[in-house]
Amino acid sequence: MERVDVSFSSGDQLCAAWLYLPDGAPRSRPLVIMGHGLGATREMGLDRYARRFVAAGLAVLAFDYRHFGDSEGTPRQVTHIARQRADWKAAISYARSIRGIDATRIALWGTSFGGGHVLSVAPSDDYVAAVVAQVPFTSGWASSLVKGPVSLTKVATIAMTDALLGPLRRKPVRIKLAGRKRAAALMSAPDVPEGYGRLAEESASYRPKVGARVALSTLFDAPGRRAKSLKMPVFYAIAANDSITPPAATRKAAERTKHAVVKEYPIGHFDVYFDDHFELAVRDQTEFLVSVLRP
Repeated sequence: MERVDVSFSSGDQLCAAWLYLPDGAPRSRPLVIMGHGLGATREMGLDRYARRFVAAGLAVLAFDYRHFGDSEGTPRQVTHIARQRADWKAAISYARSIRGIDATRIALWGTSFGGGHVLSVAPSDDYVAAVVAQVPFTSGWASSLVKGPVSLTKVATIAMTDALLGPLRRKPVRIKLAGRKRAAALMSAPDVPEGYGRLAEESASYRPKVGARVALSTLFDAPGRRAKSLKMPVFYAIAANDSITPPAATRKAAERTKHAVVKEYPIGHFDVYFDDHFELAVRDQTEFLVSVLRP
């Protein structure tokens, strides 16, 4: 297996990525595009999944969104939903230009916030062959409700401050990504500090805060509503004890998906990245991708 650093244009900036190519690649190889969750980088858990997919004969492109990781974009640590989805579309265009890649056998793999992105982007591209949505963000309203009133009020106050003052001071007002229950953090639950913190330790470029105004746009974002428009097979990996992306909202999205494969695991949101839970999830996803993307 070969992993090389590459980049592709999105807007007037560059997204950094890893391109994985299996040894002895044939003329026409399927490829999986991978994107991470809220405030994360490709260094946080994606490599483990990518290497398993490559071992099964699939090429992989794992990228950082603009403003994060090794990608361009200033100010840093700003999450913009529309821009990130434009990054996905740019990644698809780039993947189809790679020599030896079959443009008709490209799958999208998104986790957490990235899982919501792939559900939103895939319906607009008739040639995406498959989608994997792992513990996906499907409803901003549902995710906000599980935070509880204390955390929600704190986050809303900081987000409004950023929306009003950030543009004037030309510098975003930042908020923590991870915190315990009732914390002023975008993700706040008892299992968040340990779970997200374990992922963060894997990335040298990770930063613990982002522009707070994203909390306002995520509140009204509902990628699960696009499920009816998904024509390709979609694999949903659901964590039954998810404290960040409520499983009930994802189940509803899966029910509206024409060709859904649903696997539910008795775990929390971050458990899917590690140890035995990772082994089970990556096995199921590899089987799905190979079956759908085979010639």
